[in-house]
Amino acid sequence: MLNVADLRSKFPILQNKIVLSSCSQSAISLDVLNAMEEYKESLLLHGMAWDLWMEKVENSKKEFAKLIHCDPKEVAVLSSVSDSISSILHALDLKGKEVCLTEMDFPCIGHAILAQQIKKEFNVTYIPHHNYTINSDIYEQFVHKNTALTCIPHVSYYNGFKQDLKKIAEIVHENGSLLFVDAYQSAGSIDINVKEMGIDFLAAGMQKYLLGVPGISFLYINHELAETLEPATTGWFGQAKPFDFNLFDLEYAESAQRFNTGTPPVMNAYVANAALLMINSIGMPAIEAYLNELSSFAIEQAKELELPIMSPSSPAMKGPNTAFYVENAHIIEEKMKQEGFIVSARQDVIRMAPHLYNTKDDLKEAIHLFKKLR
Repeated sequence: MLNVADLRSKFPILQNKIVLSSCSQSAISLDVLNAMEEYKESLLLHGMAWDLWMEKVENSKKEFAKLIHCDPKEVAVLSSVSDSISSILHALDLKGKEVCLTEMDFPCIGHAILAQQIKKEFNVTYIPHHNYTINSDIYEQFVHKNTALTCIPHVSYYNGFKQDLKKIAEIVHENGSLLFVDAYQSAGSIDINVKEMGIDFLAAGMQKYLLGVPGISFLYINHELAETLEPATTGWFGQAKPFDFNLFDLEYAESAQRFNTGTPPVMNAYVANAALLMINSIGMPAIEAYLNELSSFAIEQAKELELPIMSPSSPAMKGPNTAFYVENAHIIEEKMKQEGFIVSARQDVIRMAPHLYNTKDDLKEAIHLFKKLR
């Protein structure tokens, strides 16, 4: 059981705002603000502190590995999910093969795939959605023996629809394909076990449900798979001995570490470490259970007020994000912000995405205000 009152006291913005935008940017905690100050102090006190900075990067990696139940050596540190999918595409032999993605993937996944399609000479197949959901069984129709990579979102950015990763992984692997999971909309709100779920690649950034800021992402690659890959996008931190400063030889680091590139985003790693420590100290089972409760409440409120939602009506089929249909979404977003409610517009929906610091009263007030303004 979460102590929500205690958690709320750790997020200063909640003193004057109701923040329901974790599908875009979560509220920032005192722990994160202190981590920013800690990095600033390292510059002011030491000028240069590489050992300390690399320790923070490694610690953030360890905390993310703990979150998704893998070994830290299976996690690389990059700047964004766009970097992650691009690095994977560069490392795979795709000529004459096929890459599948869904119509519900975030655009950056499609952009990265299309940018490589002509150069690497592979086919692209889009797995369709039906009313913004995808039945897991449909993957059997689209993934086949020539599919090298299948890319899916764990949770849809648009309406919060949640996919069954374990079932999809089984279908994908039966056909010899690898599975790339975009977990940006799920990590920090749903308990993820990459080993039990059979995931090959998983990428997530920090500023949504992981309670951090933009500019850092984590890429999981199964160890056995990573050892077979040679990244074409690399840098000195992707090498076995980066501080040997060897200009003449290419010696990849162990496991997913070879997918590290240049100097990591050190300040963002300070933030990531602080944010992940908070999440891991609470535990994902408790966080997920509480967010499921808030998700159910949001659906109930929508039904009671007869508001159209684009999210699944079953809490079991969605993450915390509930998407309310409205044509002038960005205008409504701005009007709600003026009233002290931070929500997130996408296309024709207002997304309300609570986190561990939110309450049912937060949601009730926001949903009633949305009804009044729409």
